[in-house]
Amino acid sequence: MSWTANLQPDLILGGSIISITPELLQQYQLKGLILDVDETLVPIRERQVSEELLQWVEEIRQVAKLWLVSNNISQNRISKIAKSLDLPYLLGAGKPSRKKLRQASQAMSLPVEQVAMVGDRLFTDVLAGNRLGMFTILVEPMVDPALTSPSHPLRNFEVWFSELLGVSISGKQQNFTQVEKS
Repeated sequence: MSWTANLQPDLILGGSIISITPELLQQYQLKGLILDVDETLVPIRERQVSEELLQWVEEIRQVAKLWLVSNNISQNRISKIAKSLDLPYLLGAGKPSRKKLRQASQAMSLPVEQVAMVGDRLFTDVLAGNRLGMFTILVEPMVDPALTSPSHPLRNFEVWFSELLGVSISGKQQNFTQVEKS
């Protein structure tokens, strides 16, 4: 598989992770989600999860198994977030390495084809999930409400560079789009 194909998400959401619904998971026959943490579930400087995220996790866990897999190495931060959501987790994943994604998928007792990697970054989350053969979902980063003009320079660079390589990453979208991989 080419670099371009490895960077191409299967699904691009024009909103945050909260946009993922049980119906969406059923549509794509997904039984498990591996979730990135920083800026996918909570803004980078936050340690508390929102009430909206707690409700979303409760709704989604009725139809899919959930695991947190983060590149972050802060045991204190990631364990606190995982505990508040009552979810198992792995930290220091080194994505785009596949090792901890495989470990989480095996712990779910699901084949990787039934598990989606959900994250806000192309060069870590999407690349790692695609390299393992997972369904990949790119979400918009969670924004710190205290910031008047949020900036995501690394993510913006990844999107720009990926588009130069031929990856189809649309701008802001209302709901979601499925992207055909070549």
